[in-house]
Order: sequence, then structure tokens, then C-alpha cells
Amino acid sequence: MPAVTLSLPIAIGLVILLLAIGAGAVFGVLRGTGRVVEPTPTPSPTVTVTITVTPTLTLTPTLVPTATPLPPLEYTVKANDSCISIAYFYNVSVNSIITLNNLDTNCTTLKVGQKLLIPQPTATPSPMPSSTLSQAQATDSACQKYDYTVKDGDTLSSIAANFSVSVTSIKTYNSLVSDNVYTGQKLKIPLCERLPTAGPTPTPTLPPPHPAPDLLQPADGFVFRGSSDVISLQWAANEPLREKESYAVTIEDVTSGSGNRQVIYTTANNATVPAILRPVDNQPHNLRWSVVVVRSTGTTADGEPIWEPAGAVSIFRYFIWWPGGAP
Repeated sequence: MPAVTLSLPIAIGLVILLLAIGAGAVFGVLRGTGRVVEPTPTPSPTVTVTITVTPTLTLTPTLVPTATPLPPLEYTVKANDSCISIAYFYNVSVNSIITLNNLDTNCTTLKVGQKLLIPQPTATPSPMPSSTLSQAQATDSACQKYDYTVKDGDTLSSIAANFSVSVTSIKTYNSLVSDNVYTGQKLKIPLCERLPTAGPTPTPTLPPPHPAPDLLQPADGFVFRGSSDVISLQWAANEPLREKESYAVTIEDVTSGSGNRQVIYTTANNATVPAILRPVDNQPHNLRWSVVVVRSTGTTADGEPIWEPAGAVSIFRYFIWWPGGAP
């Protein structure tokens, strides 16, 4: 037989091939008998990454309170209006209307249809709360205060006088920017700032508003004819005047187009119609008059008293002045 000669690498390759075939045959036989079980793969653990977010500090801005100014009200003058009646209706001082509208001291130049500005108080904003009391806040907290409700006819000066405290103290403790107060307004009276008195401090008794005076003469609709140069007005008071109080008598020629008005201040129960109201055209003129109690709360730069209503306005009465008429 011929001899077969194999090189060493080929011989090694044949041996490996035969071993692989044999191993495969053995694995197939064993698998068929159930003795060989394929391994179950074990899952690899999944790593979950946890991310921690560090919050960013946000600074809260400090709120600064601001005051919102209240614009003045606009009022159109009507027939028979006076500064006193307008001030009484809006619960403001006559002087505040005169100052804001640049009127004359006696407020005698009002005309029907004229536009007036009525002042409104502007509240001062309260400070923002803080955890630590300032020295001023501590002082305020230690001060005994009395809660008072403003009544008809009250003024800031009359309230201050009755409680023996200064007007400035009341304005400071209530954040008031003017001397105007209105009926129903709540005020805190700082009793710790009472002014020294010679004797014991009396219990404050606030004066009630005066009732409207009763008009007596002349009779409503009476006609003064001919040479009636002196016309006297009379009224009856329901209670006596107090200190710094007077009667304000408003007399106005309401004849169409006249616009003549005069205000007389007196402590008597009568007044004479000023000669300036005497008609110069010898035609009958219709004049209207009323009376109200007023209280002086100070003086102007010219030394004139500042009057504020201290009671109800009387009813209106009318009389005819006709110099050219036969008596």
C-alpha cells in the first residue's frame, strides 16, 4: 500500500476536528436522554442613578409701602350754596375749601355753576410688620389709648381739647395728614400724652352738635317796600353758645343773575342785613337766609378766625326787598 505522509500542522488540525465531531456527538446523545440542561442566563443587575437637586435660594424682596394720594372731589356750586353748607356736607373745614380753591377769606365770591375742589385726606401707609419692635413701636405699645368714634359736629381740635391731648398727638397716632375728620371715623386717643393740668384730669365730655336754630323774623315771604333801609333778622337758639362759638348768618340775593351773598358772624340772636345787599335797580329782589352754629378752630395768617360747622343748618327762609315799591 502506498504510504500517506502528513505534515504536522495538518495532523494537529485533523485531530482537533475529530475531537470536535466526537464531542458534538456525545452532547447530542446526552441531550436526547435529558441529562444535559442548558444553563439559565442570570440577568445582570441594572444600576439606577439617583440625582439629588439642590434648591437655589430665592431672596424675597422687601416690600416698601406706598401711599396712594386721593384726588380732590369736584363739586359744582348750586343756587343758594355757601362755603359753610358745602363744608358741612362734606365734613371738611371751610378754610380747606378756601385754600384749595384760592377763594377770598370770607368766601363771598361763589357763583352758580362754579367748579370747586373738595379736599380728601390721604392716608399714610402703615409700616411693614417686623419681628423686633423698634423704640417707637415699643413706646406706642406701652401707651394707653382710648377708641373714639367721631360724632356730628366734632372737630379735631374739640376732640383734643376734651381729652386734654394735643392735636399733633392725635394726628401722629392715627397717621392723619390733615385736621379733617368725618362722622363715624375711628380715632385712637393717646391718653399717655395728656397735657398737664392744674387739677385732676376730668372725664372727657364731648359737646354734642347744636340743634338747628329756629328762625323768627321776618316771616317767610315778607315784602320790605319803599324806604326800608334797615332789615333785622331774628332767630331763637335751642341751647346757649359755648366757648369759641358763634352764629353764621348766610344771606344771599337769589334773584336771577345777582349772585350777591354775605355771611355775618355774631354771638347775638339777631343781625342786620348789610346795605350792600340793597337792590340798586329799584326792582323786587328775592333774598334767602339761614343760620348755623360755627366754632373757631384757629386763625388764618391774616388773623381771621377759621370757622367750622358745630351744628345743624336751619331751614331756609325768604323775604322780598323792593326799595322801589310803594309802602
